[in-house]
Amino acid sequence: MCHFKIILTLKILFFSILLRSVQQTSFVPLLLASEISYSSWILAFLAAFVIGLSKAGIKGIAIVNVTLMALAFEAKESTGLVVPLLIFGDLFAVVYYNRHTRWSYIVRFLPWMILGILIGVFVGNDLDENTFKICMAIIILTSVFMMYWWDRRKSASVPTHWAFAGSVGIIAGITTMIGNLGGAFSNIFFLAMRLPKNEFIGTAAWLFLIINIFKLPFHIFAWNTITTDSFIISLKLIPGIILGILIGIRVVKLIKENFYRKMILVLTAIGAVLIFFR
Repeated sequence: MCHFKIILTLKILFFSILLRSVQQTSFVPLLLASEISYSSWILAFLAAFVIGLSKAGIKGIAIVNVTLMALAFEAKESTGLVVPLLIFGDLFAVVYYNRHTRWSYIVRFLPWMILGILIGVFVGNDLDENTFKICMAIIILTSVFMMYWWDRRKSASVPTHWAFAGSVGIIAGITTMIGNLGGAFSNIFFLAMRLPKNEFIGTAAWLFLIINIFKLPFHIFAWNTITTDSFIISLKLIPGIILGILIGIRVVKLIKENFYRKMILVLTAIGAVLIFFR
C-alpha cells in the first residue's frame, strides 16, 4: 500500500509538471486533435494498446507501437507523443512488479544509457534515418543470434566485463532517444544476465521509468516534440495503455520461464526486421 501511494503521488506530480511545462513554453503547434483522421486515431490507439502489453511484460514488441505511431503521425512528431504514454505505462509496471526489481543491474546499466541519450540528443536531428534503421537492425539481429548461440551452449555464465554493459547501454540510450527503441537492447542485456521472468520485467520497469522521465526535458525544450496539443492527444490514448496492461498481465502469468526467454528473443528479432519497413 505504501508503494502504491508513492507511485500515485509520482503520477500526479509527473502529469502536473509536464502539463505546466508545455503550457509555459511557446512552441509551434505540433498537431491538433481536431485535425487527426479516424484512421490515425485507430493506429494510435493500437500503438497505445501495444505499449500496455509491452509494459505488462510482453517484451520485444515495442517496435510495433513505434511503427504504428509513425504511420499515424510523422516519425519525429510520434516520438513526442509516445514518451508520456511510455511513462504512464512504466508507472503501472513499477507498481505491479516493484517487488521483483534487481537494482544492482539498473545501477550497472543506467549510467551508460544516460550517456547514450545525451549523444542521441545531439546527433538525432542530423542523423540519416535510413542509415540509422539499417545499422540498428543489423546490431539487434546480430545480438539476438549471439544470445541464441549462447543458449544452445547451455552456458549459465553471464558477461561481467564493464565493456558489455557500456556498449549495449550506450546504444540503448541513443536508440531510445532517437526512436524510442532502446527496449530491444535492454532486452539483450537482461537476457544476457539471465534474469528470471518477473525480475526481468520489474527491473526493466524501473529502468525505463527513470530513462523516459530523463528524456522529457529534451523532447520539450530541445526537440520541441512535446507540446500542449501533443500532450492532450497522449492523454486521450491512455485507455489503450490500461487495456493493454490488464490483458498483458494475464498473458504473462500463463507464460512459463523457459518459453518466456525464447519468446523475447523471437519478438526482438522480428522487431529488428520490422525496422526496415518502418
